[in-house]
Amino acid sequence: MDLDPRQYENLAVNDNDIHNIVLSYLIHNCYKESVESFIACTGATQPADYLEDMDKRKRIFHFALEGNALKAIELTEQLAKDILENNKDLQFDLLSLHFVELVCSRKCTEALEFAQTKLGPFGKEPKYMEKLEDFMALLAYKEPEKSPMFHLLSLEYRQQVADSLNRAILGCTSTIFLKGFSQKLMENSKKWRVNWGMKLVVYLELSCLIGLVYGFIMV
Repeated sequence: MDLDPRQYENLAVNDNDIHNIVLSYLIHNCYKESVESFIACTGATQPADYLEDMDKRKRIFHFALEGNALKAIELTEQLAKDILENNKDLQFDLLSLHFVELVCSRKCTEALEFAQTKLGPFGKEPKYMEKLEDFMALLAYKEPEKSPMFHLLSLEYRQQVADSLNRAILGCTSTIFLKGFSQKLMENSKKWRVNWGMKLVVYLELSCLIGLVYGFIMV
């Protein structure tokens, strides 16, 4: 049975908690200038080593987004050596981005050789077979961007892979700051005992705040 939402009409949200939520959002999305401006404006505590880590993640993110998957893989392995070995799905997605770039560049022979050597081994697992078939089918079209698999060539697909890579790196290289931050949210959730409706209200309010802060800083 849900608790009466009226019990939380006077719920006070600690300013430091809000600052941490906004700061973690900006850090996660590699908004370095916004992080620096936000810290300067609010006096929030700067997380140790996160600006350096953010620069590295931002470079990797943009290489993946641009389709330069091999460079993204190289830098990822330098930053977190085992991250791709332990995440085969992400490894496949990154390699598929390079295959797509070869196809788009009309380097069909090179694309086929790459698929055989790098993507082929994934075919031993049934869950990759359908994806492999879709990617290989791109070679059958003179204009792959007009094929039924055109979405694999889209910016949206690259964005999806780049986002997944960024989350994986952040999860692998997270420090005490985010661990402590997550624990803080859990403690507050228990303390407030807010039902799902109230959680949604708090989430929307914080989302608006993030949008206002981000919009103000980035203009």
